[in-house]
Amino acid sequence: MAQGMRKGLTRYGDPEFSLFLRKAFIKAMGHSDEALSRPIVGVADTSSDYNPCHGNVAMLVEAVKRGVLMAGGLPMAFPTISIHESFAHPTSMFLRNLMSMDTEEMIRAQPMDSVVLIGGCDKTIPAQLMAAASIDVPAIVLPTGPMLVGHYKGEVLGACSDCRRFWAQHRAGKLDLIEVNRLTERLAPTMGTCMVMGTASSMACIAEALGIALPGSASIPAMHADRIRLAEATGRTATEMAQRGPQPADLLTPAAFNNALTALQALGGSTNALVHLSAIAGRRGIAIDLDAFDQIGRKVPVLVDLKPAGQHYMEDFHHAGGMPRLLREIAGHLDLSTPVVGGGTLADYVAGAEDVPGQQVIRSLANPVSATGSMAVLRGNLAPRGAVIKHSAATPDLLQHEGRAVVFDDLEDLSARVDDPMLDVRADDILVLRNAGPKGGAGMPEAGYLPIPKKLAREGINDMVRISDARMSGTAFGTIVLHITPESAVGGPLACVRNGDRIRLDVAARRIDLLIEDDEMAARMRDLAHLARTTPDRGYAALFDREVLQADEGCDFEFMRPRP
Repeated sequence: MAQGMRKGLTRYGDPEFSLFLRKAFIKAMGHSDEALSRPIVGVADTSSDYNPCHGNVAMLVEAVKRGVLMAGGLPMAFPTISIHESFAHPTSMFLRNLMSMDTEEMIRAQPMDSVVLIGGCDKTIPAQLMAAASIDVPAIVLPTGPMLVGHYKGEVLGACSDCRRFWAQHRAGKLDLIEVNRLTERLAPTMGTCMVMGTASSMACIAEALGIALPGSASIPAMHADRIRLAEATGRTATEMAQRGPQPADLLTPAAFNNALTALQALGGSTNALVHLSAIAGRRGIAIDLDAFDQIGRKVPVLVDLKPAGQHYMEDFHHAGGMPRLLREIAGHLDLSTPVVGGGTLADYVAGAEDVPGQQVIRSLANPVSATGSMAVLRGNLAPRGAVIKHSAATPDLLQHEGRAVVFDDLEDLSARVDDPMLDVRADDILVLRNAGPKGGAGMPEAGYLPIPKKLAREGINDMVRISDARMSGTAFGTIVLHITPESAVGGPLACVRNGDRIRLDVAARRIDLLIEDDEMAARMRDLAHLARTTPDRGYAALFDREVLQADEGCDFEFMRPRP
């Protein structure tokens, strides 16, 4: 098998000329023949002025390069798409698959014997893992790391759970715009990803559980010196992997995905992570069983006391021992024989866990944050292929609830009417948003965290049952049913709901149901067959609409998954 500069030669009909031309041009960078004879380690550079979560990438790239050189390799940094959650229109999820394709093709197109994937903000690590799952080049993930906490009026703050909490207070009339503006300077005080157990933190932790990142990768703060040392170690490891593996196929196995799903429940992790894991596994031809995931949650409790399901922040999790310590606590539920990038198995990784006397962030199985895992999978006549609720961050009294539906047809309708003083809505109603799924919402936006109508917020109502075919941020909280599948835009039952219908949520029974007779439901479904929707007619949007799968299959593109 070709390696180094001989790998993936440009096709001119003469391989030796291709190599000659390649060397001639790369020597313009000052490389010697000795340097060009070494194993090549690609380094995916995802820095962008639009992406403060990746603000430390330049430092990480330099440290990775140092580690590669120390181990006898030749580092070659290359750019890929960079996605930031708050700067991606219409939503970052719309661009995740594009980034995965970009990353995969750049790895295929350029000579490298292994690759370091530097990612952080919510959709970047999933995109990179999707790419890694599709290639036969050894890959290792290096997260950018979480930002440090902020402070305001004696209170410790963290983006973005506290962003949502303060914005809810503003909507309720308790915070004026002057204070809101001050908070914009306190909620995200350093570079790095959100310092709560949102999607970025969840996916970084999952990378460790999958064995495709070094111990501590998920939790070392972005601006900590240990993050630089970790980057150097990642470069050394990537150089070793260039010669001995393991390949992504060796790491991303059914057993490894089961470990990741188990860790996700114990972390109190993001609902988005379930979608991303389904996409990554799908690239390996592995199906994530939602009911099996639900069963894991019945056995494995939430052990990590982090916002939004708890009280602490990622730097606290790191100082308490991070992922190695958590995985040791749930070792009885894991397959410890799975391999990891640094050599050895997950058992070796867990054996190195640090004991931190007196820490309160990572609980024991005997003293969990929540008696069950963070998420439950619901089914019923509204969600034939499933829906998800993060019940660890919900209001317990609302987990069994029946209410009247207040329906919003799409995001524009929600924006126009939710704060209308004339809106017919009560605290015990159920807010319903449809046409916000993968196709209907142009990328399944994080709109499932429907705002409490202002007139109710000002009465002190801070949670209601909300259901949709959308996603929500992993930093969000509330009694929110998400990922209803199939989505309404493709004729899913959510499209049948009418204002005033009764809906029953029963998390204990894992049910979400529209309370109408079967024949009435059938008649409404038949009526949907006559509805048509406008679809994009060009470019990436048209590709996305044509190929995107539903949430239970990870919202990946169908043509990107392996053929049977």
